[in-house]
Amino acid sequence: MDFEAERARLIEHLSREIKDRRVLDVMARIPRERFMPEENRHLAYEDIPLPIGLEQTISQPFIIALMTEALELTGTEKVLEIGTGSGYQAAILAALARYVVTVERLPKLAKMASKVLDSLGYRNIVIHHSGETLGWPEAAPYEAILVTAAAPRVPPELISQLAIGGRMVIPVGSRYLQKLVKITRQKRKNRVENLCGCRFVSLIGKGAWEDE
Repeated sequence: MDFEAERARLIEHLSREIKDRRVLDVMARIPRERFMPEENRHLAYEDIPLPIGLEQTISQPFIIALMTEALELTGTEKVLEIGTGSGYQAAILAALARYVVTVERLPKLAKMASKVLDSLGYRNIVIHHSGETLGWPEAAPYEAILVTAAAPRVPPELISQLAIGGRMVIPVGSRYLQKLVKITRQKRKNRVENLCGCRFVSLIGKGAWEDE
């Protein structure tokens, strides 16, 4: 299968709505097929979410591009990602920011993502196995936070890890349907913007959903 041609087709499709050329250029260079099970690689450049095992998914490319664009990265930021998953989103962030801290609660996924990212030469990403605490407070504050799982509300635990002027993008709503929300932390009242409807797996931990 000609993955490069498929990737170019996807980028052309995304460019109709994604205006940040840097995001598109980065996604045009990263082999998405490397971040998913072999049986799904032929679908790597369809604009759909796909299973990666352990009841988790790699998000739809449009949603990944939209969330990344909303962070408004300039290359100087330290970014926190909640939910490493396959590692694909972390790879995109690492190409657009100075440093990425990403946390994953499923050790097997964290190990798989680390193996792929290492093989592709990423050196500005650190993966942590997260416990009950949301995020990674030890390395806070972050100029940007991206959450790849849905919360019932915006967790104060994550706002507290965001620098003043920093941006966080997070799906918020029920377990089955959410809105993608962008929060810009300000000294007094945080700015909140609704981006679009979406559907993500549930964020588990203190301040989010309880594990079942």
